[in-house]
Amino acid sequence: MKLSNRHRKTLRAVFEKPVRSDVAWADVEKLLGALEAEISEGRGSRVRVYLNGARAVFHRPHPRKETDKGALRSVQRFLVEAGVEPEE
Repeated sequence: MKLSNRHRKTLRAVFEKPVRSDVAWADVEKLLGALEAEISEGRGSRVRVYLNGARAVFHRPHPRKETDKGALRSVQRFLVEAGVEPEE
């Protein structure tokens, strides 16, 4: 798995403390794709994600494009469960 600089930047943003409120959902989805996660559409704004044995369902934000803090915490938990954390 080779991440571009942009993907690494998004990964660091997802794990930043305090939790950010300006991370675009499109960037999160691109990161998940770069991590080779299986992404499928659910009903409505739901997005199903499977990565390294971990499963999650997220809701695409609307009408804003930024991911809210609660959803970003969920993405953090999912990535940790899937064994993905930012490099130091």
